[in-house]
Amino acid sequence: MEKVTVPSIKDRKGKEKIAMLTAYDFCLAQIVDEAGIDIILVGDSLGTCVLGYGNTLPVTVSDMIHHTKAVVRAVRRALVVVDMPFMSYQESIEKAKRNAGRMIKETGAEAVKVEGGEKMKDVIKALVDIDIPVMGHIGLTPQSYHALGGYKVQREEERLLKDAKAIEEAGAFSIVLECVPRQIAKRITEEVSIPTIGIGAGPDCDGQVLVIYDLLGLLGDFRPKFVKRYVNLREVVKKSVCDYIGEVKEGIFPDDSHSFH
Repeated sequence: MEKVTVPSIKDRKGKEKIAMLTAYDFCLAQIVDEAGIDIILVGDSLGTCVLGYGNTLPVTVSDMIHHTKAVVRAVRRALVVVDMPFMSYQESIEKAKRNAGRMIKETGAEAVKVEGGEKMKDVIKALVDIDIPVMGHIGLTPQSYHALGGYKVQREEERLLKDAKAIEEAGAFSIVLECVPRQIAKRITEEVSIPTIGIGAGPDCDGQVLVIYDLLGLLGDFRPKFVKRYVNLREVVKKSVCDYIGEVKEGIFPDDSHSFH
């Protein structure tokens, strides 16, 4: 079992598609790692999926560290990337370095992800210069929820291309393209030398990422256009819980086979 590394991800550009999923806890991280996922992203999407917030903005550095520690304990093969949450890097380069350094040092993650294009170029370069690998993220950037006016497809082709090239020049090893029209994502993928990882950006990117709870159908009826639900696990779990409740109330569980003698 060969460990996935930052250089090995960069080397896959144009050669082999990259599969990435989020995970936020030991159990799911262990499962997706054993399945052979290339990259596990401990996303600040844990704010909405795990912590119950309405968006990702309330998530803290401490939240990210707590969950990433659990994920890293489970992983043997995948590259682990941790999101830098809102206001952990935007205020100043020094604060960005301090927070990124803490997140890498305390969790064992191998890279951080930073939202924003050209405006974040200096921050990305500063992190790369102190040997912290950075994954960029452009298009729909959830931390810019209010500025963007909600979760909307991003269609400004020249701005997106400029952002992608700025991230590449800053030294990032890959770029997430979120909610970008397919033809724009294809152009960006062709014009930058680092891998692009799409989420709602079509099939022409170098890789794809989904939120694990979306893939498993755990979030109920909420399903963005770009999500493919591979199983409706919410209903499976609910039925199992209902069955358990019924058996307990009827005295069926536990029976003799589940008892000590």
